[in-house]
Amino acid sequence: MKAYYISEKGAQPEVCDLPDPIPVKGEALVRIRACGLNFADLLMIKGKYQDTPEAPFILGLEMAGVVEELGPDTDGPAPGSRVAIYSGQGGLAERGYFPVHRLVEIPDGMSFEDAAAFQIAYGTSHVALDHRAQMRPGETLLVLGAAGGVGLTAVEIGKLMGATVIACARGVEKLQAAKAAGADHLIDARTEDIRETVKALGGADVVYDPVGGEQWQAAFRACKPEARLIPIGFASGEVPQIPANHLLVKNLTVLGLYWGGYLKFRPDVLTDSMKTLLSWYDQGRLKPHVSHVLPLDRAAEGLELLRKRQSTGKVVITP
Repeated sequence: MKAYYISEKGAQPEVCDLPDPIPVKGEALVRIRACGLNFADLLMIKGKYQDTPEAPFILGLEMAGVVEELGPDTDGPAPGSRVAIYSGQGGLAERGYFPVHRLVEIPDGMSFEDAAAFQIAYGTSHVALDHRAQMRPGETLLVLGAAGGVGLTAVEIGKLMGATVIACARGVEKLQAAKAAGADHLIDARTEDIRETVKALGGADVVYDPVGGEQWQAAFRACKPEARLIPIGFASGEVPQIPANHLLVKNLTVLGLYWGGYLKFRPDVLTDSMKTLLSWYDQGRLKPHVSHVLPLDRAAEGLELLRKRQSTGKVVITP
């Protein structure tokens, strides 16, 4: 089979021919039809992601496909079942073997591309806004990086939860994507003062930030008293330092979120969230935005789109 593979620590990934996988007890063999790219893939290549596997490994955190075979004495979705999987690796390949408890059956009307773009982006935003921030209808949500893979889902879910959504992104095209997802107010991060614009709109109750750097600092200073700030990631490359005295003065709360971390200590949070999200999708209330669909031999091009922030929503690879 073909796979986008890192052969050793420090090596650049490349498309290679590898032996077909064979599932053992507790695993399922899946024919992969689509794999969603994430900023974490870029960090893994550099060995800087918190859950980077030991080399050699196949890139690709989340995927969707069809079950081909179950391992010996294994109960799970029957062969032919359409499933989505969050595995942390292995998605950028024609086939993969995965623990059956990681398989989630997807609705009949859900495309593989949508399913591959769904779990991390929507899961992160829903757990962040519902479980962590406990956002209430009528509150104001500021979303930084609002046209990116997770940012766009935060706009969409924020509106579903009854918030007034301020979307911040770079450029007209990206802001239009955020507007289409339901944003009430738009801020162009290239030309507008984030702090002053948000304050003029009354300030933020919740800040959702996958960017970090200067945008975090501006949003931090535009918060209402008792606001909650959720750092999701640091696409700017700069991890912000948080002045504790400012937290004290305005009674602010910073809520860290690593979505995949819940698999280790509270998987029920992710299971319950995914049930809600798939129900919303089935009802037509969520519409994943995939800006690029590329074949496996163009995976490097897809990752470059993420690195240069040239995509909106998700980039999906179809092995």
